[in-house]
Amino acid sequence: MEIELNPPHGITGFTFGMPLDEVRRAAAAIGEVQILDDGPSQAWSVMRIDVVHPRFAVTFNIEDGKTLTSVEIWRPQPGPKEVTVTWRGVDIFDTPADEVLDAIEAGGHQVEDRDNFNPEVPNLTLGFARDPSDDNPLNGDNMPTYFTSVLAAPTAYYG
Repeated sequence: MEIELNPPHGITGFTFGMPLDEVRRAAAAIGEVQILDDGPSQAWSVMRIDVVHPRFAVTFNIEDGKTLTSVEIWRPQPGPKEVTVTWRGVDIFDTPADEVLDAIEAGGHQVEDRDNFNPEVPNLTLGFARDPSDDNPLNGDNMPTYFTSVLAAPTAYYG
């Protein structure tokens, strides 16, 4: 399975603004679906559709209770290469995080908090996490080498 990040429009098979029922149906084709905080969104809770696949997880956020407003994808677990998440041909999870950010900057996008655990690319509406773990070694700067998740969202999400 290949998932291409296409901010600010969506990801492979899912566009931002997609109706809730369509998100549920399409998500079920990926893996086991769990609906969390079903119903109208409130300040402390957002409706989420979590998809659990044997190798990775995806969260589809339905912040308005009606349509897809953002997607977060977690790094696939080690095993046969069945899942690839890319942005313009760059493998988000198998390429060192610093190289992913270099490619984004080379594409003309500014990265905020580059040297932090959670860099963002506001005009591209991508947010990343690099969490330490046993299977994510530290690089020379004492930062986790690889990203552990990526959030894609529509325009002005970070505004």
